[in-house]
Amino acid sequence: MGELGKFERKLPEERRRALIEATLACLARDGHAGLSVRKISQEAGISVGLINHHYASKDELVGHAYEALSLGLLADIRDKVEAAGHAPRTRLSAYFRASLSAPVLQRSTLRTWVVFWGMIEHSAIMTEVHDRTYAEYRRLLETLLAEVWQEKGRPLPDLRLAAIGLVAIHDGLWLEWCLNPDTFSSEEAIGLCEQWTDAMLATAPA
Repeated sequence: MGELGKFERKLPEERRRALIEATLACLARDGHAGLSVRKISQEAGISVGLINHHYASKDELVGHAYEALSLGLLADIRDKVEAAGHAPRTRLSAYFRASLSAPVLQRSTLRTWVVFWGMIEHSAIMTEVHDRTYAEYRRLLETLLAEVWQEKGRPLPDLRLAAIGLVAIHDGLWLEWCLNPDTFSSEEAIGLCEQWTDAMLATAPA
């Protein structure tokens, strides 16, 4: 059976899913050291040769994992927003709660994300994935903010800048909490985002 006899046989799509899950598991557990293709191969039960067959480079594999994680978390946030109902402010609050609670707000996610961020400067693939997925988060926030402002009958703010500001607040809170969870609670972080939004509404022209 040769080299393949040492590894579990999987269909192509199953292999791809297994590789993504293995890459994320290695990064969450081992950080940058988890970027070894051999480690990923062992974790997934797929030969190095088959990994090279599906992905032209390690960057491509890690970029695919980055996209899968980012869009998977975003899909979970969208589901929670939709489950919150139709009231615009409640939907925005659901976004804050979903993005500042597990599985987003947990230290294993930080370990994985730090590796991704560290690769962006040197990898065109990672830069492209980051820009595309970041834009998806921003578009969702822009939509939710527009709904809130329209319900209040206020002129829309610069939605692009407002969403960028909120994402920056979220990322800063997420990073600080992951570095030291005793600094503040998830509820306090959610409250800060709520206060920022209320302050923007309070100063918006009628």
